[in-house]
Amino acid sequence: MKLAPRLHRLGNDIVASYLIDLPEGITLIDAGLPGHWRDLQRELELIGRPLSDIRGLVLTHGDGDHIGFAERLRTEAGVPVYIHTADAHRVRTGEKPKTAMGPAKIGPTLGFFAYGLRKNALRTPHVSVVTEVADGDVLDLPGAPVVIGLPGHSPGSIAVHVPVVDAVFVGDALTTRHVLTGRTGAQPAPFTDEPERALASLDTLAGVSASWVLPGHGAPWHGSPADIAAAVRASA
Repeated sequence: MKLAPRLHRLGNDIVASYLIDLPEGITLIDAGLPGHWRDLQRELELIGRPLSDIRGLVLTHGDGDHIGFAERLRTEAGVPVYIHTADAHRVRTGEKPKTAMGPAKIGPTLGFFAYGLRKNALRTPHVSVVTEVADGDVLDLPGAPVVIGLPGHSPGSIAVHVPVVDAVFVGDALTTRHVLTGRTGAQPAPFTDEPERALASLDTLAGVSASWVLPGHGAPWHGSPADIAAAVRASA
């Protein structure tokens, strides 16, 4: 789905990833679920670009609903996968701490897990080879993505700022649709390792200049990072 010139979303409000379409090539942010491979193929066909135009995939963190087709893309198309050093072990092994599920309603929760099943979430492969990045890195990829450390949801959670599309991609640093309650609007994401640390990290996000804030779950936010960061804190 096209959000703006050169900016596309794969998936939907339940699970989303993003495609940046530039003349010099394509950068992907997150890889959703394994079944989103077909969504990627359809979007590439719509914009008239081959798989070989993808130059890199940047993961906002190492959880299964963000790494879905990453290993397939790496092995079949030779696309490098980037992730923060602190989440490198997580993405290679799937090992992560158990976190409290928090508030939930049966309908939205069942809907989230049913969608995951339809998109082959139970068959998500780990990513065996990654390129590790750090806070402040500017990646040599189309759009020159900037890595912004936002630890809390996971140790290596990041935002990815791409000025050329006026967007910052935040993964699960926040959400605009709680997948377990169905509540919409800016709020903390569930399944967060360190909730207080995640909220504190939003101070960094508030200093980013962008018109789009794009989460891994929920509707795109067309507004400033400072405003959404304040809204998340107010809802916590």
